[in-house]
Amino acid sequence: METTAGTNAPATVSLGAVNVAAHDPEGLAAFWSTVLGAPSTSPMPGLVILPATPGGFGMMFMPRTDESGSTLHLDLTVPWGSRAAEVERLLAAGAEHRWDVLDEVPWVRWTTLADPEGNLFCLGEHPPGEPTA
Repeated sequence: METTAGTNAPATVSLGAVNVAAHDPEGLAAFWSTVLGAPSTSPMPGLVILPATPGGFGMMFMPRTDESGSTLHLDLTVPWGSRAAEVERLLAAGAEHRWDVLDEVPWVRWTTLADPEGNLFCLGEHPPGEPTA
């Protein structure tokens, strides 16, 4: 079921990817590629993606830029067109809005939120027919 504005019914939320900030994104991605049996791709410098395997999850590796920050966060995925309503639902549940990325890349748009203890996670939607990370 997809969330509609004004309701508390959640959309189907799934784990799209686990993001990892690493000192050596390519090296760490190679390790996890072996663990998961997933080939890696690099759509832009500094970013390595392992697509989800059947029944598994995807991973993204990027350079670590903040030694005091978190090195791991979840990318959650909702059906296309339901992200905005899901963001509102999660804000009402206690999440904090951090930022939106709506036009950086064509294959996904997302909102970064923090849970009540400040842990970041992203809620993204992929256009129909587009690959997911």
